[in-house]
Amino acid sequence: MRAIYIRSLRVMRFRQSTWPDSRLDEFKDRVDASLNELSQRVDHLSSRIDNLQHTILIVGGGLVAAFVGVLAAMIGLIATQL
Repeated sequence: MRAIYIRSLRVMRFRQSTWPDSRLDEFKDRVDASLNELSQRVDHLSSRIDNLQHTILIVGGGLVAAFVGVLAAMIGLIATQL
């Protein structure tokens, strides 16, 4: 495995890379398109997280209200039995 890695490094070291302006422009366009797509995905996920957070707050508030109601009923029951 190490021999393959070292051999590939040698090949890469001697390979000359030239990027003409047209290729750089194409690369820039692809990167811009990818970033736009990523931005749209992040916006979509952000809205989904906001909806989930709203749901968690509603359910959590309902549980707290139910707990307070049960606690008040138990206190009332204990108070009437004394």
